[in-house]
Amino acid sequence: MTHSTRHTAWTLLIAGALATIAFDLFGQGLSPLFGFAKLAPVGLAQGTLKAVFGAAPSGAGDTLHILTGMVAYPLGYFLVARPIAARVTPRLHWSLVSVAYGVGLWIFALYFVAHLVAGNAPFLGFTGITWVALWGHILFAVVAAAVIERQLPRAEDLRSAAA
Repeated sequence: MTHSTRHTAWTLLIAGALATIAFDLFGQGLSPLFGFAKLAPVGLAQGTLKAVFGAAPSGAGDTLHILTGMVAYPLGYFLVARPIAARVTPRLHWSLVSVAYGVGLWIFALYFVAHLVAGNAPFLGFTGITWVALWGHILFAVVAAAVIERQLPRAEDLRSAAA
């Protein structure tokens, strides 16, 4: 593994870890502290595993939630959202790209996973948890993207900084 590949892998893991902490702090701590709904991402992950496999051992939901936040979602930004934005809207600031990515994560989590896979109501019935989840996914995406953009600048960003 080259230095560059190791740096990229560590950056993505750190971005995912910090973003997952921000998501959980907001959704399970701050939101209910201020009288809003409390997110239950581990419960959703556990329910999804039960729907797919028929059963899920204790701890499997926690593991799925953490790995999704630390690995899958940061990779999605780095390998999908960032390159598409660079090609389609190259002048759009990364923060706006990350907000759009967060909305996409919210749609994926609350429609595809929670509804189509786990069998819950679409977007969990548009209750209070729906809107806390929206802001939580946007927060996740902005935190992850901030780390990624700071540590892994695009080649064109490096060229313009040198000019």
